[in-house]
Amino acid sequence: MARSAFELEYIIRSSPTILYNFLSTPSGLAQWFSDTCDINGSEYSFGWNGNIEKATLIESVENEMIRFQWDSMEDDEYFEFLIERNEVSNDTILVVTDFAEEDDIEDQILLWDSQIKRLRQQSGS
Repeated sequence: MARSAFELEYIIRSSPTILYNFLSTPSGLAQWFSDTCDINGSEYSFGWNGNIEKATLIESVENEMIRFQWDSMEDDEYFEFLIERNEVSNDTILVVTDFAEEDDIEDQILLWDSQIKRLRQQSGS
């Protein structure tokens, strides 16, 4: 079955600098995204319940965006965190892009919602 990209937007009550730290550093990611996180160069190792999944950092712009590719993903698939600022409300907006099979997108959205809830709690948002 074909995998499709989907995009989610979340308001995060945090500065782009603080948010970027939660999205890009092992200590930040381990507070909300995974149980553990280690970095070796551009290789990130994420741990959940004793299982390790590896992803490669393929692009980053400090305080603006970070894009990873799971080692198990197709070459044209990635997951990305984009930090935007709403000029009217001055809110920080986190845009998450990910890929999933059509039948799994709703479950993936629920998973992201849960993870972003943890991010908000950890970041004081």
